[in-house]
Amino acid sequence: MGRLTVLALRAVLGVVLAGTVFVQAGMVWALVSGSDPEDGSLPLTPLRVITILGMVSVQVALVCVWRLVTMVRRGTVFSHAAFRYVDGVIGAIVAAALVWFAVTAINAPGQRDDPGVTVIMGGIGVAILGVALIVLVLRMLLAQAVARDVEAAQMQAELDEVI
Repeated sequence: MGRLTVLALRAVLGVVLAGTVFVQAGMVWALVSGSDPEDGSLPLTPLRVITILGMVSVQVALVCVWRLVTMVRRGTVFSHAAFRYVDGVIGAIVAAALVWFAVTAINAPGQRDDPGVTVIMGGIGVAILGVALIVLVLRMLLAQAVARDVEAAQMQAELDEVI
């Protein structure tokens, strides 16, 4: 991975991380100050709490991707240490899907006249889980690459002994 690519990705990750922290701070401020009274049309307090939790899942994924990019840059991504961060990304994506399903459940009673919105939101949650499955497949590919790397190192060591 080139230096410019790493810098661009880290810039994007940094901006998104700052944005999520900003949103979290706003939600916490609204919860603590009570400056935005609920009029009863939407359950704002549960939605704010869910938003805060959703931002945490995004932040976990961002930190894990940052660490993986660091490992790629150093050439150490094909090691067992990378699995911890890939598992973190998978967990964060699953958590985000669960948060989305919670938002869907909270929003559903207000959509009785048009249940299609709830169905679409449920479909988006399933799609988020699909992304977690894609990352799981990529984790399996990483496992195969690590196994091949270990095998190649063993064969090289044996060859060095023979020579």
